[in-house]
Amino acid sequence: MCQNCGCNAMNNIVDVNSLTQKIEINQRILTKNDRLALQNRHFFKSQGLLVINLLSSPGSGKTALIERMQIEIEQGLQEYSDRFKIGVIVGDLATDNDAQRLQSRKIPAVQITTGNACHLEANMVRKAAQKLDLDSFNLLIIENVGNLVCPAAYDLGEDLRIVLLSVTEGEDKPLKYPTMFKSAQIVIINKIDLAEAVDFERDKAIANIPKIAPQAQIFEVSAKTGQGIKSLLTYLNCCKISSPSITSSSSS
Repeated sequence: MCQNCGCNAMNNIVDVNSLTQKIEINQRILTKNDRLALQNRHFFKSQGLLVINLLSSPGSGKTALIERMQIEIEQGLQEYSDRFKIGVIVGDLATDNDAQRLQSRKIPAVQITTGNACHLEANMVRKAAQKLDLDSFNLLIIENVGNLVCPAAYDLGEDLRIVLLSVTEGEDKPLKYPTMFKSAQIVIINKIDLAEAVDFERDKAIANIPKIAPQAQIFEVSAKTGQGIKSLLTYLNCCKISSPSITSSSSS
C-alpha cells in the first residue's frame, strides 16, 4: 500500500541489507512522528480540545457514527448540546466525499487526501487543524484512513483512540488485528441493529475484545438508529472533564 510503513508488497526474495535499511528508515520516521504528535497534543490541550483518533476498516461506519452523534446532540440529548461541539479531520486515499457529508450536517470538517499513504501522520493532522476554526468546537474527531494495520503505529496527538468494528465484519476482528485493538481506550461495535440478520455472535465478540484489549471500554451502538449513542457521549463527557489524565496515558 504505502512506501513509508513497510506495508507495501515485497518480492519473494528479500535482500537482508535492504530490509535492515528499511527498518532503520521506518524507525526514524516514527521517531519524528512521535515528536510531532507530542507537539500536537500540547497544542490541542492549549485549545481546550478533546481529541479522538477514530479507526476502523473500510465501511465500518465511521462517518455515519459521527453524523449520528451530531444528530443526537442536536435533537435528542439537550444536556449535551452545550458540552459537545464537533469538528472533524477526515483521512481518505481519494475524494472528499466524507468531509462533504459532514459539512452538509453543519459539522466543521476538513479532508486530508493521502494518495498512496494508508494512514494519517501527525504532521498531516497539524496542517489540517490549521484550516479549521478551533474555537468553534471542543471535540475534534480525526477520522483516520480505513485500515486496521498501518495507523496503529502512528500517534497523532490524540487523547483517545477509538477502534470501530461492525457486526458485518465478524467476531474475530480483534484477534486478527491485535496491534490496533491493544492501543484502543474504546472499542465500538457498530451496526448492532443488523446483528441478528447477519448472525453476529455477540457473546463471542464481547469475549474476544478483552483478550486483546482488557483496558478498553466497549460500546454497542447503531449509527442508523442511535442505539447506544447516549452511553458513548456520557463516557466521552467524563473523558472531557478528566482530559489531563487521559493525555498523560496517551503519551506513555
